[in-house]
Amino acid sequence: MTGLRIESVVTSGVFTLDGGTWDVDNNVWVVGDDHEAVVIDPAHDAVAVAEAVGDRKLVAIVCTHAHNDHVNAAPALAAAIGAPILLHLDDRLLWKHTHSDRDPDGYLSDNQRIEVAGTDLRVLHTPGHTPGAICLYLPDLGTVFTGDTLFAGGPGATGRSYSHFPTIIRSIRDRLLVLPPATTVRTGHGADTTIGDEAPHLSTWIARGH
Repeated sequence: MTGLRIESVVTSGVFTLDGGTWDVDNNVWVVGDDHEAVVIDPAHDAVAVAEAVGDRKLVAIVCTHAHNDHVNAAPALAAAIGAPILLHLDDRLLWKHTHSDRDPDGYLSDNQRIEVAGTDLRVLHTPGHTPGAICLYLPDLGTVFTGDTLFAGGPGATGRSYSHFPTIIRSIRDRLLVLPPATTVRTGHGADTTIGDEAPHLSTWIARGH
């Protein structure tokens, strides 16, 4: 795992769903070493993401969920570098909202491992924000990539199509809060947090749902 590291690229664009459009900044994550990498959630700007990968082998393009602002640059990045796009099967219909003419190259399942740079990313199926939302746990670096499932201060939004508040709370409780408290949470938008910092808020989140 020599040189294993996490890099980020912040890209800007729009999120569109249910007839609404919002300006957003997205965290795109690159995990790897000097030789190979995985990209998580290629948003808005395939050129900027490709530049971050550089001349490394891109093992996979992994989408934590299929909202357009997390997948819109995936096909262009795949075409430029030749890596497969991976998505959880339960978000295949949502994917079609953005890419009706191209399917992902493979579908992820819970507890699947994605190997890169001598380590692996463990897929955690965490539905609620979308049916096929996943997080990616990287124990070797004490990190979990949560997409839009968990942010600093609370869970991802559940007020739009394909989302469900009680389900996201169960996902956070059962799949994320069981991770070590020091685990760094790297989100799809905004600042990092830790599992330990977010755990005390669970009862408050539940109360807000009633």
